[in-house]
Amino acid sequence: MAGHSKWANIQHRKGRQDAKRGKIFTRLIKEITVAAKMGGGDVNMNPRLRLAVDKAKAESMPKDNIDNAIKRGTGQLEGVDYVECRYEGYGIGGAAVMVDCLTDNKTRTVADVRHAFSKYGGNMGTDGCVAFQFSHCGFLVFAPGVDEDALMEAVLECGAEDVITNDDGSIEVITGPYEFSDVKQALEDKGFKAEMGEVTMKPQNETELAGEDAMRMQKLLDALEDLDDVQDVYTSATLLD
Repeated sequence: MAGHSKWANIQHRKGRQDAKRGKIFTRLIKEITVAAKMGGGDVNMNPRLRLAVDKAKAESMPKDNIDNAIKRGTGQLEGVDYVECRYEGYGIGGAAVMVDCLTDNKTRTVADVRHAFSKYGGNMGTDGCVAFQFSHCGFLVFAPGVDEDALMEAVLECGAEDVITNDDGSIEVITGPYEFSDVKQALEDKGFKAEMGEVTMKPQNETELAGEDAMRMQKLLDALEDLDDVQDVYTSATLLD
């Protein structure tokens, strides 16, 4: 993809995520509950739960909220029984889209997701139609101007999987999904704080969209992300100015 656009695109995505912070506690509580239900309430024995709790702490979620979500997952407190579901499809220009949901009513959720796809110019596909285009990984981004040699040396000591230097000077560090928290903390201990970091489904190839197509794609992504049952939306689309 065009190197000059990489950092701007990352900053744009981070800004949109920050703007949606009102829903983040609800989504994190769901994720903590489901993670505890599936793997137990001990963060040291349940990597998925640890990731969810770390993210909740990073968002300054009160400890009582976290503890109660874990207890609902392990059955110590009564709660809603959420199930996981993933829907896949195509957006503008054939860009891949993957939508992860936690819901107590799959019939409602699939109808809402299908409606968003069709209303905003996308097409909902079959299971597995685009999932193979994404890799489950941790993803840390460092701003242009960071000392590349020093960061590279630190990364090698921290057990990351890959380092990508973009044309614009930003640097991406790729980790295993459950090694993300350890690598992030190790790099911070060495003085390297990422501008953005998350465990995500990273597209193996990207589809650049500009102008009207980029605006239409953003509307589709916003519509999907605004659905109550949606936890995360992943896409191969890169939206250019």
